[in-house]
Amino acid sequence: MTFDAKAFIAEQVEGIRKSVAGKAIIACSGGVDSTTAAVLASHALGDRLLAVYVDTGLMRKDETEDVARTLKELKVNHRILRTADEFFAALRGVSDPEKKRTIIGNKFIELFEREAKTFDADSLVQGTIAPDWIESGGQLRDRIKTHHNVAGLPANMKLKLVEPLQDLYKDEVRTVARTLGVRVAERQPFPGPGLAVRIVGEVTPEKTVLVREASAIVEHEIEVAAKDKRVPLPWQYFAV
Repeated sequence: MTFDAKAFIAEQVEGIRKSVAGKAIIACSGGVDSTTAAVLASHALGDRLLAVYVDTGLMRKDETEDVARTLKELKVNHRILRTADEFFAALRGVSDPEKKRTIIGNKFIELFEREAKTFDADSLVQGTIAPDWIESGGQLRDRIKTHHNVAGLPANMKLKLVEPLQDLYKDEVRTVARTLGVRVAERQPFPGPGLAVRIVGEVTPEKTVLVREASAIVEHEIEVAAKDKRVPLPWQYFAV
């Protein structure tokens, strides 16, 4: 059965309108999943949605400026939070990748609950897709890895969770994104916890700068080689 993106969009926009009586916020990293979810929610709620981009200090090169430009182009109500110091402090002394993911997830929720209170929101929209909750495991599933937007949610979270993409796989999300006119539709995946899980050992500002610059070089060289048809463009590529 062929996936009908237009029908999916209409269904989700209506579903979000029914689910959210007041205001909502969404964590928007600028990736295809969160941006697509933000646009869907924006179509449903207008300015009753606030897309919050958190500059954790752990994102790709020029990420903040690019995300701000994208959300403005898509006419999504948004706010940029610059919180690198908070995240580096929370991650100090932590080397285990699973602990990093959990700490970052909890810090995100803490920030969003704070923003939700300011915005008077009662709902949190997330760009969770099917592989996220499948990989995070559950009662009947073996755990592969924990996604900060699934297992990182605290039990006492006060926001109602809305996940319009939760049953879609990445290729379907990209189809929805293209239909909505989202220019990041072809962007390669990037982990929710950012560069923290690509850094071996403790996360420090110095290590983060090195990994960010190295990743930018790797991405540029591979994209140039693919454009020149010297190599096929990989599904994902980065430096560690």
